[in-house]
Parts: sequence; structure tokens; C-alpha cells
Amino acid sequence: MAFPRSSSISFFTLLLFAVLINTAISSRVSSFIKLPASVDESVSSSLESYCQSWRLAVETDNARKWRVPSQCVSSLETYYNKGQFDKDYSVVAGYAYAYAKTVELKGGGKDAWVFDIDETLLSNLEYYQAHGYGSEPYNSTAFNEWVLQGTAPGFAASLRLFTRLQNLGFTLILLTGRDEAQRSVTEKNLLDAGYSGWEYLLLRGHEDQGKAAAQYKSEQRSRMVKKGYRLHGNTGDQWSDLQGFSVADRSFKVPNPMYYIP
Repeated sequence: MAFPRSSSISFFTLLLFAVLINTAISSRVSSFIKLPASVDESVSSSLESYCQSWRLAVETDNARKWRVPSQCVSSLETYYNKGQFDKDYSVVAGYAYAYAKTVELKGGGKDAWVFDIDETLLSNLEYYQAHGYGSEPYNSTAFNEWVLQGTAPGFAASLRLFTRLQNLGFTLILLTGRDEAQRSVTEKNLLDAGYSGWEYLLLRGHEDQGKAAAQYKSEQRSRMVKKGYRLHGNTGDQWSDLQGFSVADRSFKVPNPMYYIP
């Protein structure tokens, strides 16, 4: 059947337009709805992106019983050495201080703030740099030898927060997983790093050996509460520093993507 020339032109114009529109739509749809073939393929396409997401997962306690993936060692090295860790810690410390200023202290020296020590007040980064930033299995003998050197530096942000809380009138309680046998070297290390004036330094005694960190620290906090202390705040690098029972009114988790303690 024949068509008038003008009708033919209109028909082919519409046909061409439809083809072009269909191609564009198909292209857009495929670019929006195409999903990665597998998780591994997605991860391998951007290792740095994966390591950042992994770090978020461990900091938010979603991973549990984790160890640093070997492919993320370089990412952690950058995180610590290029200053992002210090910035992250400073932000947390800033929030802690902002909260502390809102607390109405009742006096009598019973308004308390709890601090963990390792990776909270003192940095063991030098040790972990030599052991794959936590990617190697934990070696208690090697770590204890490091602790006994007593050379761990403090964090600028934690020292600033520590001092500000003292100036506000808080009693400071230090609660660590270190053993009682390490008391003297720990005290000296803390003083050398600029910390002073704490009320208690609580360490693991013989009766605490073998206890999970969350249980041990909860029990120690409970003892402080029974002594009449009001635990307004708690700062630590592990969730086991902050959770359990006899918890503080507010807890502040500082970053530590190098190791996990249940």
C-alpha cells in the first residue's frame, strides 16, 4: 500500500525518534539498575572504599571478633599517619566535653568520669606499626614487653579532655585491663605523658584473671557506684569498656580499628 510522501517522512521521523528514545531509556535503565555480580567483584573494584566501609563496621560494633584484613593494612597506615585518626579522636573528645559542661555536679568529690588507658589515654601505635597494625595474631608476651618499656605517648585530644574534666570538677577514675603487676610502670607512663590527679587507677587483680573485659570492667564500675560515685561519663576505645552493667550516663567511644577486645 502506498503512502503520500509527507506521510512517509512523518512515519520515518517518528520511527527514528522512537528508536533513539528507546536506546537512551535502555542505557539509563541499565546504568541505574545494574547490580554487581558478586560482593567480591564490588570489593575488588575499590579496595580503599572497602577498607573505609570495613572500618565503619568495626567501629560501630557490627563485625565482632574481627582482626584487621591484610589488604587493609595500607589503608590503616594512611588513616593514622595522614592525620584522620587525630581528627576523628578530637571530634569525639569535643562531644564528650560539650556533654560534660551540661552536667550539674552535686559535689562532694563523687561526680566521676571513667577513662580506659590503652588506645584511650596512651597510644600503642608504635607497637602495632611493627605488628601489621593489628593484622598479626595478638602476642601477649611481646605486648607486655612493650608495656614494660613505659614509653607510650598520650593523645593530644585525650589529654585536653582529661584536663578540662578536672577543671570542671569531675573525679577521674582510670580503669584498665592491665595487670596489677604493671601498676608502677603504668603510673609512671601516665605521668610522663602529662596525666595526673586521678583518684583511682583500677587494674586486674588475681581474682580478675580470665574474665572477659566487659564483665571485669562492669564489676569495677559497680564497686565505684557502691562507694557512692556517680558515673556521669565514660571514655574508651572498646565497646567492652563502655557496655555491661553499672554503665555511665553517657559513654564516648574513641576510634580504634586495630584490635577488638570482647
